[in-house]
Amino acid sequence: MTTVVVAPMLVVLATATVALVSRNFPRLQRATSIAGVLAYAVAVGALVRRVVFVPSQGAPSAVVYQVGGWEAPFGITLVADGLSVFMLSITAVVAVFSVVFSVFFIDPDNQRVYYHPLFQFLLLGVTGAFLTGDLFNLFVWFEVMLMVSYVFVAFYGDASHTAAATRYVVLNIVGGVLMLLGIGGLYATVGTLNMAEMARVLSEGTVDTSAAVALSAFVFAAFALKAGLVPFQFWVPSAYRAAPLPVTAMFAGVTKKVGVYAVLRMYFTVFGGVYLTDAGTSWLAGRSALVLLAPVLLTMGALSIVVGGVGAVRRDRLDELLAYSSIGQVGFIVVPVAFAAAAPSETLRRLGVVAALAYALHHALTKGLLFLSTAVVRDSTGSTRLSEIGGMRETSPVFAGVFFIGSLSLIGVPPLTGFFGKFLVFETAVGELSRSPRVGAVVVFFLLVGALLTIVYSTRAFMGVFRGTAVSGKEPEALRISQVAVLGTLAVLIVLVGVAFEPVYGFADAAAQAAIDTEGYVEAVLGGKR
Repeated sequence: MTTVVVAPMLVVLATATVALVSRNFPRLQRATSIAGVLAYAVAVGALVRRVVFVPSQGAPSAVVYQVGGWEAPFGITLVADGLSVFMLSITAVVAVFSVVFSVFFIDPDNQRVYYHPLFQFLLLGVTGAFLTGDLFNLFVWFEVMLMVSYVFVAFYGDASHTAAATRYVVLNIVGGVLMLLGIGGLYATVGTLNMAEMARVLSEGTVDTSAAVALSAFVFAAFALKAGLVPFQFWVPSAYRAAPLPVTAMFAGVTKKVGVYAVLRMYFTVFGGVYLTDAGTSWLAGRSALVLLAPVLLTMGALSIVVGGVGAVRRDRLDELLAYSSIGQVGFIVVPVAFAAAAPSETLRRLGVVAALAYALHHALTKGLLFLSTAVVRDSTGSTRLSEIGGMRETSPVFAGVFFIGSLSLIGVPPLTGFFGKFLVFETAVGELSRSPRVGAVVVFFLLVGALLTIVYSTRAFMGVFRGTAVSGKEPEALRISQVAVLGTLAVLIVLVGVAFEPVYGFADAAAQAAIDTEGYVEAVLGGKR
């Protein structure tokens, strides 16, 4: 049944509606929000089972839903394949922990009226972006996600939050304009915005592929902005500090990944089989579009690793430290994507995408845990400034253990998820070193610097929060058992995913195969139509 594709979106939309109309009944609203996200996770699980683990034809496949019965490429198409359901799985896990933690952390008065409906609409925007099969609707779902994000960044309403929201709005309006310019140009050049149809037309070489690739740069800029890659990273620290911390966990763990997903879908699935025509640049004629993408992504990824790492080391506030860390960590995700783009074979390309996806999963779980832990620190001490807090080890050894697991995973200590993510990234870098010694050596150096910086700021964060006694002279308040229980469950999940990594790797491999299988994607969406 293809309706399983739209089930997660319907669940979220229904939950948002009920949460909105039940605003005068706070307990019912909170219960509805939690139940809705759990139902969303179940719907995503059913979709994963259908697409990856129990496919109808005995191999990973895509399930397509044509909205209103209008066939592609003329109607609105939703596509669930290995890549999209992998990203939805990350979304479901982070969303469950974030919404449950919200109930125990956000002031009850602040939860009333619009917090939970907005959370659901944020989830709806992310889900639509992962499932849409055409470029224009990707823009639409981007905007749904971003409009909700604006409200969350300005949630507390003081001067600093309003300033952060203003910067966030302005930058993303610019990104939206660039994306629309690119989309309009691509439609004029290719004649369609359905991604499967675009891939088919571009691979046939009946249009000016050089113009299409050039126009896609506008769209790529919007993707890079959403991912927070250097030089588009300026909005990240202020936005992450301003938003409620459970929402910041969603920003870091989920919405950043929408930009990474869009790059994979656009350039590997749509442009993966495209070769440039001669449009006055004969030296580019016949070259793969991915070959042009590789150095751009590699440069942005390497710079993000260093800028984010150095920024994190220099910060005294725990939330700012983690925000800059997210800039650096997304660089670790993008670097293997760049290697995949430059890979000479399909096998190596798939390995690069697998490394990126494995690291994206690790980052979502680990950074979600650490941002939610920051909320506990703020609740207990009233501050996130490392120079003003300390001694929380005595307040709650269990919480200290949870934070320690998050720090070790971020560093990449086995057998936690971070180890496997970082190992796969370095494995792809070493492979690049053997193929291109100069480029490989430079990138390995950046990765090693990033890894060292991660050790430094992770250790500094842990020691600043838990060592010695309270720096301010005021003992931390007792921690809420409910908050620590939520974080403990997430920490256990991080350990379990690392210990039982083999099926996770298989899932990531199926997702990577879906990302690079242009023919399979076109066949699933368009069928026999040519």
